[in-house]
Amino acid sequence: MKYLRLYLIIVVLCLGQILKAEFTPFTFALLTDIHVSRTAHSALEDLQNSVNEINQTRGIDFVIVSGDITDSGDRASMELVKTELDRLRVPYHITSGNHETKWSDSGCTDFARVFGSDRFEFVHKGVYFIGFNSGPVIKMSDGHVAPQDIAWLSGNLELRTKRDNSVRYIIPVTHYPLQEGDVDNWYELTDVLRRYNVQCVIGGHYHRNLLFNCDEIPDVLCRSNLRGNAKMGGYTIISLDSDSIRFSEKVIGKDAVKWLSLPLGKRQYGEPNMALRPDYSCNDEYPEVTHLWQTNIAIGLYSAPVIDKKRVFIGDDEGNFNCLSLRNGKKKWSVPTGNRIISAAAVDGRRVVFGSTDGGIYCLNTRNGKQLWKFETDYAVMGCPLIVDGVVYIGGSDSCFRALSLADGHEIWKFSGLKGYVETKPCIYEGKIYFGAWDCHFYCLNMADGKLVWKWSNGMSSDKYSPAAVWPVAAQGKIFITAPDRVFTALDAATGEVVWRTKQHVVRETVGLSEDGKTVFSRCMWDSVVAIDATADKPVTIWKTNAAYGYDHNPSMLIEREGIVIFGTKNGLLFGLDASSGKILWKHKLGNAFLNTICPISKNRCIVSSADGKLTYIKVDSKKYGKKEISF
Repeated sequence: MKYLRLYLIIVVLCLGQILKAEFTPFTFALLTDIHVSRTAHSALEDLQNSVNEINQTRGIDFVIVSGDITDSGDRASMELVKTELDRLRVPYHITSGNHETKWSDSGCTDFARVFGSDRFEFVHKGVYFIGFNSGPVIKMSDGHVAPQDIAWLSGNLELRTKRDNSVRYIIPVTHYPLQEGDVDNWYELTDVLRRYNVQCVIGGHYHRNLLFNCDEIPDVLCRSNLRGNAKMGGYTIISLDSDSIRFSEKVIGKDAVKWLSLPLGKRQYGEPNMALRPDYSCNDEYPEVTHLWQTNIAIGLYSAPVIDKKRVFIGDDEGNFNCLSLRNGKKKWSVPTGNRIISAAAVDGRRVVFGSTDGGIYCLNTRNGKQLWKFETDYAVMGCPLIVDGVVYIGGSDSCFRALSLADGHEIWKFSGLKGYVETKPCIYEGKIYFGAWDCHFYCLNMADGKLVWKWSNGMSSDKYSPAAVWPVAAQGKIFITAPDRVFTALDAATGEVVWRTKQHVVRETVGLSEDGKTVFSRCMWDSVVAIDATADKPVTIWKTNAAYGYDHNPSMLIEREGIVIFGTKNGLLFGLDASSGKILWKHKLGNAFLNTICPISKNRCIVSSADGKLTYIKVDSKKYGKKEISF
């Protein structure tokens, strides 16, 4: 028995040496964080220089591009990038970055139209490369890998490793590193990857050369293609031989400089470090918060759910519009559209209306999903509809805001004065409609004819500071908004003049209004929730509560119902605060992905959707806060 064991060890060692000797070395280039725009000419020049040099360099087998190829996620910039990448004399494989997914007038759908997909997978000389989008999609939050992408990754890894005997090593490609603070569900990815012979993950995002340890898995980030403060830009040369994978920085016109070498071979990862996982201990502190039901749609959800008396409605990342039973969460029907749905729907009687990034505005029968009408626009529709007195008000990505008849979908009026896309839910107040667009402006239109009353700008020149993601609220003759400029703003509803602006609370893209219209709420970017007097002509703080949720920039609105303010965070925490004092009444952790704006049913019940594809009916024990539960 002893000799047999020694014999087997020798055979294994010999086989290892044979496999090592048979490996064919190769080299490829990595381009990342290119940030091309129609106005930043130096970024395009940097890309052109990189392509030219790669074409003149012998021995590069292919190129990988790991995201942030544009600055604003627009199709024109993507096509500029594609024109340059198509000049490469070797194949290239590409995935997207957060600048293609967060800021995108197409709702992150043009990337696939231009490049075919934001995923790739291929085998080259025994190495399996697999790339995928690491988000976030439209909502400002941490990176996030959608559940359907995790299923795709897991399925392809299993298939390749079982059926393709040529695969020895695996190298995943993402934009973000797979670690806490960068990707909210990083551990779901590392749990999949650790089962396979993953050598390292490669990507970008940080614009510099870095090595992270993502629960034992090496994650290598490489320099941006941009020149920055230097004279020339550059890229990364990655070489694999029989025992190493080497990373070298290549500045245009200079010799490559090696900055990292990792061993190449059999990786055996241990059990995951559970201490790194999200903390759910708050659920033990507040056991009165329970789930009546939770339904896993298993597809990313990026909009708020809406309800009628019997049903829950929500669109998903694969373009399905879903209806579930309010009683038990079971799916009643699902209607496909041509692309992902980010628009939160609106319900009126037996009609539910929503937009799709396929360019359509849909009206369906709430009972059976039958299409009652569809209005075609020229581009994606991410705006959330509002229905008042039989009229649907909704903005799109075709530079238009419309009023449509709820009865048959015909266009009542169209305002075509926008220079950016709409993703917000508008606010109606005293015969006017208010909304922001990703064009640096906030608009006020007449409800009756769509004519412009006024428009306002916060003075920022970049469209990324637009008051466009917030759902504005109105009371006391004022419109209240927050924007990425981190300023809380009150505008005169009639004139658009500034009543007050304050930087004191560092708020961003979240706002809410008390039911009596006397208090306006916002979530600060660090830990705190603030309540401000809506009746005053200056920013008077009523209360400010440290909720200890950390850094947060998710545009999830705050909703008051019967004296309780409810809101969610980018990392799955749901809070209930006393509206008059700011006292934390309860909190509950649903997961680690961002929560969309909640759909209230009463002060003790709400429906919550999350980016990880789950819909949850939350109930808080009414004995603690009173038994009255009034549905709206």
